[in-house]
Amino acid sequence: MTLPTPESVSIKLNDSSVSGLLQIADDVTHLYVVAHGAGAGMRHPFLESMARLLAATGIATLRYQFPYMEAKKSRTDSPQVAHAAVRAAVAKAAELLPGIPLLAGGKSFGGRMTSGAHAESPLDEVCGLVFLGFPLHPPGKPGLERAQHLASVRIPMLFLQGTRDDFARLDLITEVCAGLGPLARLELFDGADHSFGVKKGSGRTKVEVQEDMAAIIAAWADLGPRGADE
Repeated sequence: MTLPTPESVSIKLNDSSVSGLLQIADDVTHLYVVAHGAGAGMRHPFLESMARLLAATGIATLRYQFPYMEAKKSRTDSPQVAHAAVRAAVAKAAELLPGIPLLAGGKSFGGRMTSGAHAESPLDEVCGLVFLGFPLHPPGKPGLERAQHLASVRIPMLFLQGTRDDFARLDLITEVCAGLGPLARLELFDGADHSFGVKKGSGRTKVEVQEDMAAIIAAWADLGPRGADE
């Protein structure tokens, strides 16, 4: 399947703008607004691969930069600034593909900032959140504080987590998702780390893991978010 080259877009903030990349899919069913992780921007190979794989399932993606990454700074934005960027990206997504159901979330820090923005005030037209490795705690410092805001999210959430994720101890992320009840679904990838990498002896490749991730997101999107308020 040959996909069109991602389209560059500009996302306006209050006093500046950030870059985005729109990956269109044939017969689009959803548009997933994808925020990057703390240490790498929207062009990271993992996000590029996920965008291609999701497009093959009918899910278009809008990747975008947070202001600190756009400015090539190493320190992440404050939650207030990051939340504003999330809202601007979601608004741009609705403008780019009007009438297409929106999903939002992203990798690690980006997913957490997206859920934080939604918990603060629901994101317009977003029917589900998808986390590509929720960063529950810093490595070696297990805790649940970063998940407290999730109780205020009232739309379906899909958590894709590796069982070797140093940012989300398995028993703790399982506890968090169980506590969120039917709105949360946890999908575990055996032997995968925070970047969804697997050891050579696992019998699987990183690409195969990502293919499974894309298929799970597509199946969940078809069955879950549209029934959020039912």
